[in-house]
Amino acid sequence: MTTWWPYLRVATAVLGTAALIRQITLSLTNAHASTTEWGSHIPTVVANFFSFFTVLSNIGAVVSLTIAAIWMLRTRRDSTPEPRWLATLLVCTSTYMIVTGVVYNLLLRYINLDGVSEVWTNETLHVIIPLVMLLDVLFAPRRRALPWSAAVVAVIFPIVWAVYTMVRANFITGPVTGNPWWYPYPFLDPNGPGGWPSVIAYILGIAVAIIAFAAGVVWVGRRRGIRVP
Repeated sequence: MTTWWPYLRVATAVLGTAALIRQITLSLTNAHASTTEWGSHIPTVVANFFSFFTVLSNIGAVVSLTIAAIWMLRTRRDSTPEPRWLATLLVCTSTYMIVTGVVYNLLLRYINLDGVSEVWTNETLHVIIPLVMLLDVLFAPRRRALPWSAAVVAVIFPIVWAVYTMVRANFITGPVTGNPWWYPYPFLDPNGPGGWPSVIAYILGIAVAIIAFAAGVVWVGRRRGIRVP
């Protein structure tokens, strides 16, 4: 497994990169075709693209898988576990991608995305990459057992992203709707049917899920990883 696992990581990173490039290309194409000032404002469209948790999580997955693959290839004659910083990075990105896959399939799969996304990019970013990251947690060789504090580290980015998203939303005009607000996901929009109570419930639910999955990823690593003093 040690011999071919880095190539699985590289292949996944290449696929994820291709999907991300195609996705931002679609966003820019839609912006150029828009007939409204807010829909054609390229800086806002680009900023919105990089405001999706899915996009940021996939970028993190691509980077961490690439680094992990290079590390494995460079140390293939060794049996030592991955360095602590790399193990922590993988815990974080694995948690984010697994949560992305779960949230997408529970809450977002049946939303109409005609013209906004394509089937292969959608499935790659929300299903394939999360599954590979889950497999990496369960089966990748030379994993390091980390202390429970690694789960706390994994929670930092989602908190920062949630605060950024909720603060930024009312300073952005929706590129498609023209509304004086823009939220990357409908369940975060307090202007919807459920209002703020619904948004708060979803945020709390996802926060619990992130903490649980982060703890689960660390637990698996402690069970099957190599403990280093």
